[in-house]
Amino acid sequence: MGKNKEQKKQEELLKTLGDFTSKENWDQFFTIRGSDDSFEWYAEWPQLKDVLSSHLCPSAAPSNSTGSDGMAGEELQILVPGCGNSKLSESLYDAGFRNITNIDFSKVVISDMLRRNVRLRPGMKWRVMDMTNMQFEKENFDAVLDKGGLDALMEPELGSKLGNQYLSEVKRVLRNGGKFICLTLAESHVLGLLFLKFRCGWKMSVHAIPQKSSENSSLLTYMVIAEKDNSVSFSLISSSIKQSSVDRNGNQARGLYEALETENTIRSRCFSGSDVLYSLEDLQIGVKGNLAELNPGRRIQLTLGEQGDSRFTYRAVLHDALQESEPFKYRYGVFLVPKTRAHEWLFSSEEGQWVVVDNSKAARLLMIFLDSSHRDANMDDIQKDLSSLVKQLAPLQVCDNGDEIPFMAASDGVKQRKIVNQVTSSMTGPIIVDDVIYENIDDSISALFRSKDAIFRRLTFQRTEGLIQSEALLTQAGQQKSVSEIEQKKNQSWSKSRKKGNQRRSGAADYSNSLRVYHDYLASSYHSGIISGLMLISSYLGGIATEGGKVNAVVIGLGAGLLPMFLHRCLPILDINVVELDSVVVDLARKYFDFREDGRLKVHITDGIKYVMEVSHNMVDNAITTNPGNLDSPLQGKPTVSSDNVCLAKGISLNKIDLLIVDVDSSDSSSGLTCPAADFVEESFLMAAKCSLSEQGLFAINLVSRSPTVKEMVFSRVKKVFSHIFHLQLKEDVNEVIFALKSETCIEDDHFSEACNALAGLLKLENAAFSQRILDAASKITRVR
Repeated sequence: MGKNKEQKKQEELLKTLGDFTSKENWDQFFTIRGSDDSFEWYAEWPQLKDVLSSHLCPSAAPSNSTGSDGMAGEELQILVPGCGNSKLSESLYDAGFRNITNIDFSKVVISDMLRRNVRLRPGMKWRVMDMTNMQFEKENFDAVLDKGGLDALMEPELGSKLGNQYLSEVKRVLRNGGKFICLTLAESHVLGLLFLKFRCGWKMSVHAIPQKSSENSSLLTYMVIAEKDNSVSFSLISSSIKQSSVDRNGNQARGLYEALETENTIRSRCFSGSDVLYSLEDLQIGVKGNLAELNPGRRIQLTLGEQGDSRFTYRAVLHDALQESEPFKYRYGVFLVPKTRAHEWLFSSEEGQWVVVDNSKAARLLMIFLDSSHRDANMDDIQKDLSSLVKQLAPLQVCDNGDEIPFMAASDGVKQRKIVNQVTSSMTGPIIVDDVIYENIDDSISALFRSKDAIFRRLTFQRTEGLIQSEALLTQAGQQKSVSEIEQKKNQSWSKSRKKGNQRRSGAADYSNSLRVYHDYLASSYHSGIISGLMLISSYLGGIATEGGKVNAVVIGLGAGLLPMFLHRCLPILDINVVELDSVVVDLARKYFDFREDGRLKVHITDGIKYVMEVSHNMVDNAITTNPGNLDSPLQGKPTVSSDNVCLAKGISLNKIDLLIVDVDSSDSSSGLTCPAADFVEESFLMAAKCSLSEQGLFAINLVSRSPTVKEMVFSRVKKVFSHIFHLQLKEDVNEVIFALKSETCIEDDHFSEACNALAGLLKLENAAFSQRILDAASKITRVR
């Protein structure tokens, strides 16, 4: 009968331990267990006595020795949070540590323990208190001794919020030189929090507690000790754990050993000044100086809201503007970076981030990087969640004045958007065709179409998120004024499509059936800029036109086909070959952007670098055949082309090129080079490009990079190959166009106006305003010395 009662009691106990953070569960647990039946988590006093005593009073026995701060062991103020009914405090008291305060949020266990010890150990204190919200003054204790308390709070299903609150309280109540002694199973999520919270200004060590010889448990207990230093220094974590014991004790020990190695690597980076993520608490104790004051040029990477202070965790970078005397619009601002753009050089590199800081006009800018954990929240949710966190990083002047903290983010100014088609290419990745109406459009478009809501069709490669690859203006076939006339029909169509959800997502919208791309207009200003460069060889082009000849133009990179189609319409003297590597892109251009080929415009699906290499190879062969004694070519012989690089599609002309345009994006924008791909600015390609040109030929390359260092590198390489180079930088565009001439002689600056007039005579556009855009761009071209 007694045995059945004991089994029933054990079953009832097990039921109560479903949630270690529940006060009601613990009250029930201790009620069932009773006051005389102590429950020991992890190691017991015989295994703990020596190692624990040595760290509380390292020099001698507790009763007659002094601690590390000069106090006798019996004078040390010790706190035992989450004490339960363990005999640890009683054993410590009996060993000579008399000033012990025990807390637990269970009234049941505190009442039981008080009754059990009131006569035998009258100096011990027992209080009902939540360890995550202690009612003690700061710096009140010399030691905090935790036996399983942190592990109980850190249930994986509940996250780390309670654990974070508890450790913040531990740090608050410990005196300088005091120690937090934590007995734990050292699970990875527990160590992750422990190491982070005690990274800066704490000395840490880890020890394994010996098991009882009779104990069969496969789990070891570890002791983590953090000593409060109140400095802003970083110390490596010392450990008595050897590799041999790791191999012997399996996954638990191996996980701890790996966590130690990782954390010490992070701390080593702190020593060397390398980038490291700081916690808000690190910054508040001054690890990176006084945050209440602006420090021009200061840059700090940190985590915000980690371990449960908010709904989300954020990675952030704080910048204090480089120049303190700038006429700032804001003293402090927050800039949100969406996950889809975080990889871009502008946001992922330090150099790019300073560009954002400069453009923000903020004396201090906090960049917040959103990730997949924030995907279900809208921007209002994010701002609300961040509100209290970002205030803790505000300069003193902002706090004193009660200034509002502006939230900023990149915006494309789109008023209305509809996806026309989505496809994934094995070469280019996800590609989107969408139709948009912008909040504001160019005045010339409004005047031409008598509408403020012109429709633009865009082609976007997701690998360069945020950079529109191509953009076209849509009109009803044959009628420029049609955009304003179909607005009502268009709005009705979009309204219907919203109600139908994604039923027509993969096809063109209803209204699009009556719309066509208007190829006489270039929405991208850099496209106009590329054409403006023809001013540099306008006299040569004029001569060919007078003789009734043709100009051989090659465009590498089709995109939506807008630039080739515009060139085809406005310059009838051009024979244009477009080289595009991805057949999917060609199909999209034909289906959604009205790209059409004819006798003067052909597209070839092949590699652009192979194409140029083969043309240059052919030029050298012809030179050798014509004049075998003269090998004075830019390539100093044949370009190096492997056997698999010379097999081109049939029908491609290998004649010399009069106009070579490179307009391709890079699949890896993290390098700082968004356009072109890095291979197109290698010296070998530039040499081949020069060799492929006619004597009066022009080479133009679209450059997109926000890095001055990368730009300088590209210009340096082009200057090394070409004698005469020019560039065009349009203020409203991130694109920069580089022009290079093969000829040893070139147009002088004082003849630019005359050359622009010659170009104007070559352009065959019905709308004079669009021709003027090209000529205006030509006037901004400057020589690179």
